[in-house]
Amino acid sequence: MIIRYALFEGEIHSGREEEFREFVRQRLVPLWTKFPGAEEIRVLDGMERDEGAPIYAMALAIRYPDMDAVKAALLSDVRSQSREVTGELLQLFTGKVHHHVFSANEYAPHKA
Repeated sequence: MIIRYALFEGEIHSGREEEFREFVRQRLVPLWTKFPGAEEIRVLDGMERDEGAPIYAMALAIRYPDMDAVKAALLSDVRSQSREVTGELLQLFTGKVHHHVFSANEYAPHKA
């Protein structure tokens, strides 16, 4: 399984946090759920961090079955639409967005 992350490193403009989160829910999640091959979409809103750690306002995690599915999603029309709408979101944010792709392994916690 492959997970592609979009990491929003930086801060939402003060007092606009709810507007940012609502914009994501209303305008971007409907697009992200249309990525071809996507099996799961998770939006992670930053809450706390270790002292001195960089600020991540949000992370988007999209799970795909394999790299072929990731490549297809990146070439899709919905990605172009998503990038355009994300540009509007960035007006509420100071920082940078970067992407990372991980090969994921899942392990169940030990139950006593």
